Amino acid sequence: MEEEEVKLNKYERYKLRMSPHDFFPQIESLDFENIGDADRYYLQDFGIFNADFSEEAFTLRARIPGGRISATQFRNLADIVKKYDLRIIITARAGLQIQGLEAENILEVFHQVNALGLSTWQSFGDNARNIVTDIYDGVGAYAEIESYPIIMQMQERVLKKPRYVGMLPRRISVGISGNSANVVSLFANDLYFALAKKDALFGFNVFMGGKNSKVAQDANIFLDPSEVADFFEAFIEAFFLHGLRGSRSNTRLYHLLKSIGMEQFKEYIEIEYKKPFKNAGELLLQKATFAQTQQLKDKSYSYCYQTDFARISAQEISMIAEYATKHNATIRLGIDQNIYLFGLEVKPTALTPPRESAMIVACAGSEYCPYSYWNIKNETSYLPLEKINEHKIEVGFSGCTKGCARHQHADIGLIGLRTSSFGAAEGGAKLFLGAQHTEGKSVARAIFSMVPLQHLHALLSLIITLYEQSGYQDFEAYTAKVLNKYSEDFLALWFLLNLQTGQSIQLIAREENSFAYEKSLLGVHFLGLEVLSFNAESFKKAVSLTSKKLWTI
Repeated sequence: MEEEEVKLNKYERYKLRMSPHDFFPQIESLDFENIGDADRYYLQDFGIFNADFSEEAFTLRARIPGGRISATQFRNLADIVKKYDLRIIITARAGLQIQGLEAENILEVFHQVNALGLSTWQSFGDNARNIVTDIYDGVGAYAEIESYPIIMQMQERVLKKPRYVGMLPRRISVGISGNSANVVSLFANDLYFALAKKDALFGFNVFMGGKNSKVAQDANIFLDPSEVADFFEAFIEAFFLHGLRGSRSNTRLYHLLKSIGMEQFKEYIEIEYKKPFKNAGELLLQKATFAQTQQLKDKSYSYCYQTDFARISAQEISMIAEYATKHNATIRLGIDQNIYLFGLEVKPTALTPPRESAMIVACAGSEYCPYSYWNIKNETSYLPLEKINEHKIEVGFSGCTKGCARHQHADIGLIGLRTSSFGAAEGGAKLFLGAQHTEGKSVARAIFSMVPLQHLHALLSLIITLYEQSGYQDFEAYTAKVLNKYSEDFLALWFLLNLQTGQSIQLIAREENSFAYEKSLLGVHFLGLEVLSFNAESFKKAVSLTSKKLWTI
């Protein structure tokens, strides 16, 4: 056993010593002012987070399955936040994260939140995390199957089951949608049930292995709605039994599939599922745009209340809860980090002036997360928000490489970083473009490894201007037909030289491309610029020289 333990990562060794479920009763007598590394590991499984380098600060996360929360729960949650002077954000998995807790009140608030009928179990750690769906599930114009009852069945199978609480090899993110068009793509999930049709019946195609930097892959499985919960439980058991438990950097489902292959893992699932799989049906996904106010299938209306880049005050929560009660509306949290009201009899007027956060999915940021380099909520001022919202360009802004904002599953992706590449140490962002996210075809490509924040607005404004000139209906189509036909280094240099010369020269769509063609384009449009030296078959040196010339302080 000792020899076997050496091969396991630290968290797996904790699991061998004591399961999180067995640890749970100890929470009541735990000294939260003096907790150790093992305590921190176990507490995550019940929604309590505390970092060893920020020992006095605690975070509590509540899972909100399908994003659905009652007006009463919302109102009572606001009262808790006010009572303890806390802060709250909506997570990118449509959960709630309560910040500002301390050792003296974390246990009390933990009990109060769970007493509301919400659950903090399995919201952090190596668990099946909050199960998400599209915000218009069951009620929108594109809805064919209501996913929420299935979500509750799946959650019931694992939520407090001792075998699974904190015991999976790594976290599992699950998405399911019975809609043919979704507000946000769900292909970043480890497991995704996407609307499909087979033999004239609606059901779900299964996709597996997604994460922030990879799209989930087609498993060639079709499920009837009644089969999803059984499949999910079989999937969890197969991952529990066969998942990788070595280096933490290689324990996600993606790495298991890469190691043993999709077909082998499907065999493991089928053993637990106890019946053969049906081949995939016709995937039913299309791109659509959504307004702040939408008319629903039953002719009632929904309203999107835009948060302050996921931040929401207790006063706002109380106001929304009161409005929902007065108008007999229901409340849902979206994975776009906004709050939605459903079932309004008349088209609502704005509850507050519209914010410019609607198209931005942002991670918690350094104000709330010890791993984030930047206060993402404030650094959005470096973005051309008016243009982003006008064209409904989806942006993911993560504060570190963990990628909580799904930056590679967006039209424009950003990772906040620190840099001294352009002079004194300052803030910057790695820039990604061009995810084909609607149908999960590809993630965004890294175009710039670093853009100083003070130059980000000008660069993104140029990119959007070139899109506007292209005539394409949406940014995703533009990147698919134009930008993704060119190499990353060429695009970086093209944007830089346009900035340097004050131009906005359009690129055209091409089926075939080559270094020679890209080189000739630069020669035609930027002839005479000193930086254009092509002795090597690469634009990397030119990109480096030009970016430093433009951006060095």
